[in-house]
Amino acid sequence: MKNDFYNEFDRERIRVDPPPRAGEYRGAFQMDRDRIIHTSAFRRLQNKTQVFFSGEYDFYRTRLTHSIEVAQIGRSLCNRLNQTSPLLSPGYHIDSDLVEATCLSHDIGHPPFGHTGERALHRLMEPFGGFEGNAQTLRILTTILFGPDRGMNPSRALMDGVLKYKTLFGEVVEPQKNHFLYAEQADILDFVTGGAAFPEKLPPGEIRNGFRSIECRIMDWADDTAYSLNDIADGIQAGFLPVDKIEKWAAARTLNSPESALVEELLDTIRRGRIESTVGKKIGAFINAAELEETSGFLSDRTARHRYRLVIDPAIEEACALYKRISLDLVFKSQQLQQLDRKSEYILSRLFDVFAGLYIHPSAPGRDHYRLLSDEEETLIFSQPDITGRARVVCDVLAKMTDGIATRIYKRLFDADFGSIVDLV
Repeated sequence: MKNDFYNEFDRERIRVDPPPRAGEYRGAFQMDRDRIIHTSAFRRLQNKTQVFFSGEYDFYRTRLTHSIEVAQIGRSLCNRLNQTSPLLSPGYHIDSDLVEATCLSHDIGHPPFGHTGERALHRLMEPFGGFEGNAQTLRILTTILFGPDRGMNPSRALMDGVLKYKTLFGEVVEPQKNHFLYAEQADILDFVTGGAAFPEKLPPGEIRNGFRSIECRIMDWADDTAYSLNDIADGIQAGFLPVDKIEKWAAARTLNSPESALVEELLDTIRRGRIESTVGKKIGAFINAAELEETSGFLSDRTARHRYRLVIDPAIEEACALYKRISLDLVFKSQQLQQLDRKSEYILSRLFDVFAGLYIHPSAPGRDHYRLLSDEEETLIFSQPDITGRARVVCDVLAKMTDGIATRIYKRLFDADFGSIVDLV
């Protein structure tokens, strides 16, 4: 069925794809989704930290299971809006395949060791243009998904869907800890916007980052839904959120009536051992809390993707924020996780220092040194025109590592009792 919600502007790719094969039944957005799923970058998410180190136990979430859950929530939300919103119709609706592709790929640029790894790489890369998980996602999709300079050639709509941020590194005076794109991605951003200039009255920064397509907004709420609820569930399963600890946390804060009721509900859920079923119901409530609203502004004259935004029930937004606060204070800031985070930062810092000495600023760039990376990676590094380019490729190497691979390489380099000639990565 024809869908007038999208046009050729939405489906356009940076490069022209080869003509479709005879009998090709998939649309542009189905191809986007399929290209993501069948890649090593997507599979590596199964061994990257969500909250707890991957491999700790078999039931904790990883970046992969989180991405699958976000995709399910995003697709369900999309289907609900298509069926219930008076602004949509069978011939004018949000594409669920595009939403799914956006959700599946939204964390594909995350490095090992979760947000700790992201912060560590940004600190190390700050002299060379910084590191940001969302910017790295765009780099993977457009440049390196299938190897050096071989991205997946995504559609404009998919790139816009994953682009939560549209500010380039270096565009603002204050320190940019996150929420930016790499400066060298300016041409990709220009393609995504179709060459349209951002409104002059809006300074770069968070306000520009507010320009998001409806698919990006759906993905972002699905992501908030998944991690605000599922981080709580994993924290309870791991023993970080016993009843007495939550009670003590609540007593030390001034909570309003709705927040207090949410805490009591959570405590009752823990006492009755009904975590997973309660989380399932909450996910449904979070999906039902989102409605579609018309808007206008930047790019709304070019595509329907920018003519709508989500409006979330304030009570559900408040619940989401409370669950995030509990997770942050009692799980992420716990002594145990902080110790692991410190170790993670140390591992990435040591690996970066070794690679930097050999590849980013060697005394004589070339291959007369210890061979720590693959032939393909070394060739790409030494083909870069300057130190910034070499640093970016080294960062790519570290960012794609899983928790296990980063730890194993660290041990091989620094642990005298680890590794042998038959030990393979």
